[in-house]
Amino acid sequence: MPDDRTSAISRNALVFLAVIASAAALYWLRGILTPLALALFLAVMIDGFARVLHARASRVVPKEGALPLAIILSIALFGGAAFVIADNATAFVGQLGGYTPRLNGLIARVAGAVGVAVPPTVDQLFTQLNPTRYLGDVAKVLQDFASNAVFILIYLGFIIASRRGFERKIVGLFPRREERQHAVEAFLRIRDGVEQYLWVQTVTGLMIAVGSWAVMAAVGLDNAFFWAFLIFVAGYIPIIGGAVGCILPPLVGLVQFETFWPALILLVTLNVINFIVGNVILPRMQGDSLNLDPVVVLLALAFWGAIWGLAGMFLSTPLTVMTMVILAQFPGTQWIAVLLSGDGDPLGVEKPRRPARAEKLA
Repeated sequence: MPDDRTSAISRNALVFLAVIASAAALYWLRGILTPLALALFLAVMIDGFARVLHARASRVVPKEGALPLAIILSIALFGGAAFVIADNATAFVGQLGGYTPRLNGLIARVAGAVGVAVPPTVDQLFTQLNPTRYLGDVAKVLQDFASNAVFILIYLGFIIASRRGFERKIVGLFPRREERQHAVEAFLRIRDGVEQYLWVQTVTGLMIAVGSWAVMAAVGLDNAFFWAFLIFVAGYIPIIGGAVGCILPPLVGLVQFETFWPALILLVTLNVINFIVGNVILPRMQGDSLNLDPVVVLLALAFWGAIWGLAGMFLSTPLTVMTMVILAQFPGTQWIAVLLSGDGDPLGVEKPRRPARAEKLA
């Protein structure tokens, strides 16, 4: 009869192989699973939005009308965001022609600093790059984006339509009251973690975006609102979003202004804003709601980005929270959840638990 040590090694080996097989399946089925994951993420966001609307304006918004109103407002917000990006991106592309002399001067200065006698011009670089050969790839990306958007909306519609039967499914899956309560607690922990993550990222992203806009407008950077909006959207991608927000505006400032000082001011002030919000305000707001190790956040960004691309980067933190909570439910995989957690307590046993009742899912 095998001893406990051999059984533990065998079990851990099986878990390790299962993780590899799951990652391979997630990669091969990314065309199906990515729209579904985004739809689930949007469904959680809309459901939380509906509950907030009903809680804050229960006299005006009844419980039955909170979800349709949340859907309408969410569609309006996403539509407005798409319009802002498309409109300002067109204006930015139109301004690029006016930046050509400054770009040529900047290239000449950089070339002189590195010892290049005859620096290339923007037109020569543009001709060498031959961007027309990438038009097919761009068209394919746009086509994939459009098809994914359609699939996301279809999935979202079916998820919202089937939410009423979720309680009956829970009862069917877990006939025993104890098991059912445990499953509902796990679900609520995932939902609350995702909602808290969304709330914190939205508030801190608005802080960074408004502060960045004020600095960019004071300096006189073109399309300051557009860059502030991109900084806000990129803030939902951990680590990379902050880096993009600190680097892109100063680079545009190098091209737009005659001297280096405005770009240097942008670089310093944007980094200070991101540092204060990211290291002082964000930890206080976030608390222990996510309970993820910072190294795990970085690794999750790389893992989900490699598997699902940009969508995986957006969803990396919520997906990791969900994975940690699910793994913590089983003795064989609980050690992985402990490693993923920030304080070694993925189930929150040492914290007071909220009462779990089935009616809270509705």
